[in-house]
This record gives sequence, C-alpha cells and structure tokens, in this order.
Amino acid sequence: MTDTAVYAAGGVVWRLVEGKLRVLVIHRTAYADVSLPKGKVDPGETLAETAAREIFEETGIRVRLGVPVGVSKYRMPGKRQKIVHYWSAEATPEAIRASAFVPNKEVAALDWLSPKKALARLSYPVDVEILENFLAFVDDGILSTFPIVVLRHGKAVSREDWDGPDAARPLAARGKRQAKAIVGPLRAFGVERVVSSEAVRCVATVKPLAKAIGTRVRTTELISQDAWEVGTSDARTIIGKRVRARTPVVLCSHGPVLPELLSELALATGTLRGSYLGSASALETGSFSVAHLSATNPGSGIVAIETHAPKI
Repeated sequence: MTDTAVYAAGGVVWRLVEGKLRVLVIHRTAYADVSLPKGKVDPGETLAETAAREIFEETGIRVRLGVPVGVSKYRMPGKRQKIVHYWSAEATPEAIRASAFVPNKEVAALDWLSPKKALARLSYPVDVEILENFLAFVDDGILSTFPIVVLRHGKAVSREDWDGPDAARPLAARGKRQAKAIVGPLRAFGVERVVSSEAVRCVATVKPLAKAIGTRVRTTELISQDAWEVGTSDARTIIGKRVRARTPVVLCSHGPVLPELLSELALATGTLRGSYLGSASALETGSFSVAHLSATNPGSGIVAIETHAPKI
C-alpha cells in the first residue's frame, strides 16, 4: 500500500429470486447517485474485513465474501488516488430477513436489479467494470462458492529458546497477536469449520477464531510437521474430505506442509498446477491463502485464490 492512496473495499451483493439473478445497488443520499456498496478501511482492518463491514453498514445484510471480482482505481477531488477492492457476496434469505436497514443520511434506498438494469443504472464506469467482472464469473457457471483456507500458524517461540518437544512449542507474543488478528478476516470469508495440526502453536493460533464462531478446533496429526518429517502426513485425505463437505473451512498447519495441502487441493479439483500454488503456499507466520471453489461443482477447479497477511 502507498502512503498517499485511500483504500476501500466493498462487494457485488447478489441473490436469486425465483431462479433469476439479482444484484444490489445503493442510492446514496448525499451524492444522489447509484453505486455498489463500499467504504474506506478503518485503522487496523484488513480489506476483507472492510468489505464485509461496509456491506453490512450500508445495507443491513451480513454476507460471506466469495470470489474477488476486481479492483477499481480513480482520483478523488483532492487528487489522491482511491483504490477499492471488491468481492462477490451472496445475500442469503436469512440475512435479508434479518436486515434492519432504514433510509439514512448515507444510503437513501436499496435496489435489487437484474444485471442488465444494474449495468444501466450504476452512475460510475468503475462500478460497471466491477459488475462486468462478476458477470464474467456467472457466464462461466460460477455463482455460489465456498472457501478452503490454508493458514500458517502464528509466530512461535524459537527452537533455540525451547527445550521441550517441538510440537509443544507455544506461540510467542507476536503469534498471540496474530491469532487475534486473523479472526476478523476469516469471519469475513464465512469460515465455519476449524481443522488444525495437533501442534500447540497451531491449535493456539485458531482457538480465538473457533471461540468467535462458536465451534471447536478439530485436530489431526495428518497435517502436522512431525508426521510430515517422518513421511506419515496425509494431506490428500484431509483435502478430499473438505472438498466433499463443501463447507467453509480453515486448515492450520506448518510451512513445510502447506505446499502439499495446496497441491492436493489442485489435484482434488482438477486444477492445472502452476507457480501460483508456490506463491500461495509460501506464507509468513499468521498469514493465509483462500481458495474459492464452486459450491455446485467443486471439481471444475479452483475458481480464485488470494493471500492475506494481516499486519502485526
């Protein structure tokens, strides 16, 4: 991120009405325009957190972020550049019923439109381009997706400062901060299931997330570093189960195991392997990669993959 740019995030919020696609645009009060929901990053937020929060604040609808659908860049009146990241975001019937939206000083109205009408009604070309990116996924048969998140554990106490078993090494102070920092962005992607290596540093990394979403940490030695080092790890079994379940999940593991997890994910979904897998698995501690899969046809391949590194 540059020092002078203003960063923001938002989404293309969608639903199906009697089998027909509708997308949500907002009528902004102060500007008398029609746009996609978005807003500026708050201090300490990741872009994914911003997108989910702003969509909720402007529409009253709690969403789970889907595939990234583009980045818009434009100059503000003061000549500073504004950079806005967008994700697809499904509005479930339950979320729509729970919305407490009323017209306010920022948003005057919400409008569910057909894609064709939305393209015509949006006030700004940058918003039109983002919607067109989203519709390109739709044309390819991709609408509803689910994420499989691969997470490297937080920073642990160094081996030199630890004289017990490696699997028992606890998180360092920075690792504990990282464990708290990942809760918001992983909730933005709607993670529902938490699976972890049995190592203390992995379990401790995802405990705050599990508590926040009201679930337990499911541990397995199959993605532990100890098992990997002796050749008994089994990423294929874990990945296969998660793809079949089609449930948003985070897998917390170790640096040496991450390439195997993503390689098996590519194989399990019929995705061509390439250098992008290496980039997505070369994670710093406390960082994660989100692989988006089609909810209706996960075997069609990884739809998109993105990497996030919360700053701590």
